[in-house]
Amino acid sequence: MLVKIYGSAVNGIGATSITIEVNISRGAKFILVGLPDNAVKESKERIHVALYNQGFRWPGYKVVVNMSPADIRKEGSAYDLPIAMGVLVGSKQLIAEDISSYVIMGELSLDGTILPIKGALPIAIQARKDGFKGLLVPAENAKEAAIVDGLKVYGMSTIEEVCDFFKDPESVTPEFVDTRAIFKQEQSTNSNDFSDVKGQQNIKRALEIAAAGGHNVILIGPPGAGKTMLAKRFSGILPPLTLGEALETTKIHSVAGKLKGHSSLVAHRPFRSPHHTISDVALVGGGSVPQPGEISLAHNGVLFLDELPEFKRTVLEVMRQPLEDRVVTISRSRFSVEFPASFTLVASMNPCPCGYYNHPEKQCVCAPGLVQKYLNRVSGPLLDRIDLHVEVTPVSFDELTEEFESESSKDIRERVIKARKQQENRFDLQKIHCNAQMNTSTLKKHCSIDDEAMSILKLAMEKLDLSARAYDRILKVSRTIADLESSESILTIHVAEAIQYRSLDRETWAG
Repeated sequence: MLVKIYGSAVNGIGATSITIEVNISRGAKFILVGLPDNAVKESKERIHVALYNQGFRWPGYKVVVNMSPADIRKEGSAYDLPIAMGVLVGSKQLIAEDISSYVIMGELSLDGTILPIKGALPIAIQARKDGFKGLLVPAENAKEAAIVDGLKVYGMSTIEEVCDFFKDPESVTPEFVDTRAIFKQEQSTNSNDFSDVKGQQNIKRALEIAAAGGHNVILIGPPGAGKTMLAKRFSGILPPLTLGEALETTKIHSVAGKLKGHSSLVAHRPFRSPHHTISDVALVGGGSVPQPGEISLAHNGVLFLDELPEFKRTVLEVMRQPLEDRVVTISRSRFSVEFPASFTLVASMNPCPCGYYNHPEKQCVCAPGLVQKYLNRVSGPLLDRIDLHVEVTPVSFDELTEEFESESSKDIRERVIKARKQQENRFDLQKIHCNAQMNTSTLKKHCSIDDEAMSILKLAMEKLDLSARAYDRILKVSRTIADLESSESILTIHVAEAIQYRSLDRETWAG
């Protein structure tokens, strides 16, 4: 008897519907074809024992399973459940005439329980697109998949529950998630606030500019100056995620298996802070089965690299292209996948190995030339992609003990949102969402400056030994500063402030 069951194969952050044909005929073999990987090939033993422990039997006949399209590689153990259901229907242990109207995915435990899978959200989106009546997934993935409107999602815990569902589909209530209510509720919480930071007004101003224009920023200062504390609060002043951005971010975390417990939606901008021992594959993504890396998990959010010079040079260099293109392409001999990687980079570093170069009170003990050598661990092309270079100085005792309450993240965020709305209107119908993403032609159109501002910029580049690559960055930052002040034109004062944020472009910075 031939039975057709439908599953799904995750590719990048999308999915493709898969037809699983199970044919039971005379013989005694189990044959699995359709480009399965080792995890899929091992499914027979799991399915055999799981069916036995749920009170079913393995048919004493030849079982042939074909997974099509055959040119798409089938990976992982999530095909256990659809194959098992095909065997039950094919051997007439279960009557399920409507089974082809559903997509079924799940990994089986030996006792017949259904274990969670990765990529439930893109699978649900594709199932709705292909017109399926419903989706059966493990109970732990039900809320995640149920945020897709127009598709009935059923969470299942055991094989027996799946069989009972097909005997009487109306007896099972589909999972319901009020996506907008959850989105609104989750966005209202924020644990880290800028009001906790004493002093550092100039650093807060720089981070506000970075958030308003989507600019990458690097903080340079001695140990204990507050670089990490400031960086961890940066995502709290970014504009809140839109529902579309939240769904896109959730898809990435779903594919990576990073959604926590029964959570259904990533409502906050991600904040990823990998350790400096990370590999290049873990950072940008890849592997034998391509998975999103840290830069994709930080999509629509913040990637914080603490102690930037301590990262391996090869790891940092692989970020250069994603920082420009905002997407990373993982290529293999038979296929390639794309993962979004539109993030804001926040990096921090000590100015030298001992940490006290340019410290107002402590003496640097590094040998001559060692400061420049330490700085050279971060390549020029990478620094070229960082718009703001901010020097962080230690907070004085008086600032630490003052009773005056600092400005909250909420207040700063309101100004950032206002500036972003100006940019949305300016770049309407273009593939540009903030000032940091402007290309050469857009820069020329929207960042014109008067003769006085141009003369200051020229003087700065000559007298301060600023590199030529700083020119575009200064104009972009100037445009953002003007937006924060609701100014249509870039004024001289805006350019002057932007020039301050190019410390590492000065040839004399490291002595």
